[in-house]
Amino acid sequence: MLAGRLVLVALGAASTAAFRPGLPRAGSTSLCMGAGGAEKLETLPELVVLDLDMCVWSPEMFELSLVPKANQDEVCGDLGGNYGDGVTGAKSGGRTIQLFPGARFALQQFYEGAYPGVRLAAASSADTPLAVSIGRAAMGLIEVVPGVTVREVFAMGWPEGFEGNMQIGRTPPLSSDKSKTHFPILKDQTGVAYDKMLFFDDSLWSDHCALVERRCKGVVTWATPNGLQISDWKAALNRYAEVTATRLAK
Repeated sequence: MLAGRLVLVALGAASTAAFRPGLPRAGSTSLCMGAGGAEKLETLPELVVLDLDMCVWSPEMFELSLVPKANQDEVCGDLGGNYGDGVTGAKSGGRTIQLFPGARFALQQFYEGAYPGVRLAAASSADTPLAVSIGRAAMGLIEVVPGVTVREVFAMGWPEGFEGNMQIGRTPPLSSDKSKTHFPILKDQTGVAYDKMLFFDDSLWSDHCALVERRCKGVVTWATPNGLQISDWKAALNRYAEVTATRLAK
């Protein structure tokens, strides 16, 4: 298991070396090449856990039928900020998988090292093996900054090849209830305690936020019924800092 440490200023564990060896930096060549800064906070979590469908991106993976293919299904566009063009989406049939604004903002800030020591994890209950395959393929195509994919940013701070932070699907040992499977597995695989976790979920089909807070004592949650927006990201980080301050004061 991987031990984490509390970091003052954002979600933390490991050191301030947020970049994986060999990970492309901003300015790397993108297939398509041709936001405000992060707020400083007093206390950050060690692990930010993100739902995927209708939180990080849209649409729901169960609505799609084709796995996006590299060098074929990329959609190019403006990545925002000063990054220029990159892969902003991945096609699946006639639909396009795209990040919500707050998800792109958060991942870009994370990539730039705005949250020293913070690491990312996914907790998605995608309902079929095909939906899982589509989601994983999209993560490997959609870019956060030119030349750097969503999957590569999720891998930052973890050992090479580590997959314990990526709990996606509901095939055993996972299930449709993240509080009973995804989170206990994340805790075991990453070594991060529940009270050092911040969880984002749309909670539209099932109130995963309420279930996780009730059964995984200590996790701070934030619902994103309209997808992860920049305001959600900033407000949730502030809520984590406030909750932690209250706990320490007791």
